Amino acid sequence: MNFCMNMLREFSLGKADLSKPETIPATLVGIHTIIDCATGRPEEPIRKVDWEGKVSLIQCAIAMGIQKYIFFSIHNCDRHPEVPLMDCTEKFLQDSGLNHIIIRLCGFMQGLIGQYAVPILEENSVWGTDAATRIAYMDTQDVARLTFIALRNEEINGKLLTFAGPRAWTTQEVITLCERLAGQDANVTIVPVSVLRLTGQVTRFFEWTNDVADRLTFAEVLTSDIVFSVPNE
Repeated sequence: MNFCMNMLREFSLGKADLSKPETIPATLVGIHTIIDCATGRPEEPIRKVDWEGKVSLIQCAIAMGIQKYIFFSIHNCDRHPEVPLMDCTEKFLQDSGLNHIIIRLCGFMQGLIGQYAVPILEENSVWGTDAATRIAYMDTQDVARLTFIALRNEEINGKLLTFAGPRAWTTQEVITLCERLAGQDANVTIVPVSVLRLTGQVTRFFEWTNDVADRLTFAEVLTSDIVFSVPNE
């Protein structure tokens, strides 16, 4: 299966392909709650999965009487209309009439392991930017625990929550921490934000590179000197 949707069937995992809407209904049989953390792979069309697939899933959830829909989104997505589909799914879900909770996330700590820790240990190059963007990464297990707490709390149905780690880190701070823990210097390749912007503009001219342009626009948001965090209180 290309994509995975977490659904509560006595806390089991259901699988369906969002690029093939016909696979969704059978997966929802016996399900009362959907925890939607599905997304497309880098090589797959964004719109087909993260918009058309999500719409099909939500419509199918309505038709099959799903009791609650939890949707994982991205922190501050409503502040970046230039990025395709950033808040479209949120609005569609809010207008659907489904009993739902929207959870916005800043970043996953586990992603840093393959992106920085392992390459530094293996003395391979790591990639960074010259931006001062700060991200409050969270452990995926903490996100899961908080999600199930939210799931059981009927008072927050229909609300929007944001989960963030205790501290926001820049890319350089993450690399420095990995260097200290590994006991060796990293071979860092810095990509200027201006290069990302220029590449995004060029790829926007061709239909067959539109997906690349969309992902570069999102990358630009992540390197725009903003802070992806919220007060823990």
